[in-house]
Amino acid sequence: MKKRWYVMLTVLLAILLFFNLYMGSVPISIKELYRILTGQGEELHGQIVWNIRLPRALGAMLLGGALSLSGYLLQTFFSNPIAGPFVLGISHGAKLMVALTMIILINQGIAVNSLTLISAAFAGSMIAMLFILLVSGKVNRMSVLVICGVMIGYICSAITDFIVTFANDSNIVNLHSWSLGSFSGMTMENVRIITAIVVVCTVTALFLSKQISAYQLGETHAKSLGLNIHLFRFFLILLSGVLSATVTAFAGPVSFVGIAVPHIIRNLFKTSKPAVMITGCLLGGGVFCLFCDLIARTVFAPSELSISSITAIFGAPVVIIIMMKRRS
Repeated sequence: MKKRWYVMLTVLLAILLFFNLYMGSVPISIKELYRILTGQGEELHGQIVWNIRLPRALGAMLLGGALSLSGYLLQTFFSNPIAGPFVLGISHGAKLMVALTMIILINQGIAVNSLTLISAAFAGSMIAMLFILLVSGKVNRMSVLVICGVMIGYICSAITDFIVTFANDSNIVNLHSWSLGSFSGMTMENVRIITAIVVVCTVTALFLSKQISAYQLGETHAKSLGLNIHLFRFFLILLSGVLSATVTAFAGPVSFVGIAVPHIIRNLFKTSKPAVMITGCLLGGGVFCLFCDLIARTVFAPSELSISSITAIFGAPVVIIIMMKRRS
């Protein structure tokens, strides 16, 4: 059963990757695409595929998997399926810090690189996470925690919009489109950096799979097996923060992927085993974001929709179903 779903997700990933290379505002035939991939196509179309569509598709696939894995780790941490980077305000905290960093550095005439953006996003993620942890220690109901996360998200978004609105530099004003979420502008250099981060975080999460299994059975059981709860939680927060920060730094805040995909994968595979969930979330997140990005950039081409708008359309109903099931 598990192998069948792995094969199906891999096939879907390959199909969507092909359509993301094939479809776009500039029409390219399947024959021409084949010639391009074999190094024989027209130069202009080749530049579109190799320099624009391929990096964007790979970025969407990797960042979708990263966001899904981040959501799964947060759900493990809080022991609740509606925890996620976007809903808890973590992505918005990262967005605020990235916007502030870009504005300050650009005004000083300093070039902004990927490491700087990721570091700023990670700092913002950790600040938002600290607030969530403080609230979680004082409330017993997850619904109150989620509401607090949504509120901090609104506050961070309002501050970001205020700062960007009154910015003078035209490059800073372009942060408006980034703040809505988009995989556009991705380069192969970005893809290499994202790949390195996602691989390291995934391998680390897989090494922690036994500890995650023990933690899922309760803190008392985990402690009886010799698990250091505080150290384990630290690693969960660290991994989740790095993954969500990477997504925000390169694509802006992307909504509902971190909640919806882990829930879908859990229902497909009929298991909560960490090793299965981690690999399944990577594949499922890649499929989900490739599909949503394809819709975002082709439905009203050459105009492009916000990726968060599309992920919300497909992800929000999953969250509603989760809450209805928990209520019943």
